[in-house]
This record gives sequence, structure tokens and C-alpha cells, in this order.
Amino acid sequence: MNLSLSFQIAKTHLLAKKRQTLVAMLGVTFGIAMFIVMISFMQGVNQFLEDSALDASPHVRIYNEVNTQRPSILETSQQSSDQVNIVYHQKPKQQLTRIKNGLQMVRMIEQMSGVLGVSPEVSSQAFFNNGPIQISGVIAGIDYPRENRLYNLDSRIKSGSFKSLLSNPNGIVVGATLARKLNVGVGDKVSVTTPLGGNLTLRVVGTFGFGIGTVDNIRCYTSISTVQEMLGKDASYITDIHIKMNDPLQALAFGKALSKQFNTHTEDWSTANQAILAGEKIRNVMTFVVSMTLLVVAGFGIYNIMNMNVINKLKDIAILKATGFGGKDVVAVFLLQAIIIGLAGGLLGLVIGFGISYLLSITPFDTGDMISLKTFPVIFRAEYYLMGLAFGLITTVLAGYFPSKKAAKIDPVAILRG
Repeated sequence: MNLSLSFQIAKTHLLAKKRQTLVAMLGVTFGIAMFIVMISFMQGVNQFLEDSALDASPHVRIYNEVNTQRPSILETSQQSSDQVNIVYHQKPKQQLTRIKNGLQMVRMIEQMSGVLGVSPEVSSQAFFNNGPIQISGVIAGIDYPRENRLYNLDSRIKSGSFKSLLSNPNGIVVGATLARKLNVGVGDKVSVTTPLGGNLTLRVVGTFGFGIGTVDNIRCYTSISTVQEMLGKDASYITDIHIKMNDPLQALAFGKALSKQFNTHTEDWSTANQAILAGEKIRNVMTFVVSMTLLVVAGFGIYNIMNMNVINKLKDIAILKATGFGGKDVVAVFLLQAIIIGLAGGLLGLVIGFGISYLLSITPFDTGDMISLKTFPVIFRAEYYLMGLAFGLITTVLAGYFPSKKAAKIDPVAILRG
């Protein structure tokens, strides 16, 4: 087999049908360019959502689950030979969400291996009032230095400061969206009422934005002692313990170990953000399916063009075989044509895909207060480009293989006789 000669013949065939060659090449170019753009953008979206979820939520959360299920008002109990009717009071008893020995648990967990930081919290549903405006949300009492280490609160500040909570026990930091709805800013007062009737008037010392609507719309921060006072609880009252790990992937196992050790409820970040992770899997599948469809469509275009080449070059193939070319040589000629189309179209597709992805990455993207994005999230990774080029070459080689096998079976005598 003379590959050099086969390459020259393949090049001659392609140049003889420039329009068909260009159409086939552009099909590959379009397929790979769209593959690069889609996978770079979708992976960027996935990474942004996952990072946002990790930044705004603890890797492990410890809490006390309140059981609201109660037995029916009347139950029958069989005791020996006598049947006893048991009547239950249906008014639910006041159940505390406090974590028993919470502060002691915090100190113990801080000493454990793999723990980045631990922060106690007292959180409660609340109504925020400013004159006639009343909005429901969540007020969280925090230990500022600990919470700042976990969530880098200082970087989330929009106005004022979280640090003011240390010097102002009746201060409150309000979510940016919630502050806008309440029409308050730094220095204004907000009346906060808990479901149990506790009420305090707090002064706004700052506004923050995590860039996540479900946080910025409803959440406010103040000191632990302030929320304990509103709820009428003592200084040991803790409802949540937030934990950040050095390795988030260890959160599930660590949470289970804590639950067993302290006999309490735990939730890891992947369980708390199941919807986001499920959406990530769906987006990955959609990206793969659409990208593969584009490449397969391009492959069919190449197949049709190569098939037409075989029909148009029947006499040329017959002459080649009559002058000593074997079936493998003929296969090589048509496979080389497919490889040239795939390689040229693939490289051009990589350049165009990178260009479109780069333009997306610098295009301003105004999302308001819902998410903190200035431009479209795009990830640039070499493996995406290698995957695109590999898929393009495989598709074109397969598209050229079947017509080449057909060409190899041509009987030169029958063709030359007409």
C-alpha cells in the first residue's frame, strides 16, 4: 500500500469537487463548534450552581427534627383479656428545636480531623415590619467570627458591615432583596416578630447578597443573643450547627458519623441540594445528546458526499484497480478523504467554538438580585476540545468507511466494458 500516492489521489478527488468538499467540511465544523460552545457553557452553568450551593450552605448541618405526627384521638389497646380505650389530647405540645448540649458539641467537632470550621446558629421564622410593610422570612442569630470563616460574609456585604453586629447587639444585616422590599437601608429600624410573639426593634447595620434568590429574599442575620432574647431562651439555646469540611466529598460520611455519635439529625450539602445536582445530570445528558446528534447529522452529510464520489468516480476506481491498486488501496483513498475533511473541519470548528465561547464569557449578563453573575459562565478546558476533535474524526472516518468498502468491491472489468 502506497500511502503517499493514496493521499495524492484523495487530495485530487477532494479538489475536483470543491463545493461538495466545503459543504462536508462545514458540516463537521458546525457540529464541533456547537459541541464546544454547548459543553463549555453548560459545564460553566453546572459549576456556578454547584459553587453557589456550596458557598451558601454548610457541608454538614446538625439540627433537631421536630416530630409533628401525633396518634389519632382514640386508640384501642389490648391488655390481657381486657380491652382499653386510650384517648389522646390533640393539641400539640410545645416541642423545642434546640440541640441538647449544642455549644459543647461545637467545641468537640472543632477538634475533629478534616473540619474547616464550625458555627452555632439560632434561627427562627419571623415577620419583618417597616410601617405598613410586613414580610415573612428567617432571622438567624450567628457568632460572626465563626460564621464569617465558613461563608466569608464580609465578601457578601453590599452596604454597612457584618462586623457591626459585634458592637451593636440590636443590629441586623438584611438580605439585599428583602431590604429593597422593606424599603430600608443602613441606619433604618425594622421591627421583628417571631411566631411565638417575641418582638424587638432592630437597627439595620448592613445589607448582604449571596446572589441566590432564596437567601437574599428572606434571610437576615443578627447576633445569637438577640434571637435568644426574642425567643425567650437562655444562652445555651442552639437550633443549628453548621460545619464546613476541608473536603466536601467527605460530608456524607462525616454527617452519618456525627449523627451516630451525638444521636441527632444531620444533613449533608448534597442531600440539601438534590434538585441542583439532579438538574446538573439532566443538563449533562442533554448536552451530550444534542452534541452527538449534530455530529451524527454531519456524518450523514459526509456519507452522502462520499457515496456520490464513489458513483462519480467508478471509472477512475476501475482504472486504479486495473493498474494494480488493491481493495485496501482503494479503501485508503476514500478513508483519507474522510480524514482530511474531518481534520480540516474539526480544527476550524475548534477555533470557531473557542471564539463563540470567549465572546459568551465576556458578554454582560444582568440577572438583577437573583444570582451574582456579571457575564455568562463558561469553562475553558483542553479536554473539551480534544473530545470535540476526536468525536469529529471518528464520525467522519465511520462515514467514509462504508462508501470506501463499496468502492473496494467494484469489478474494474465490468465497469470498463460499460
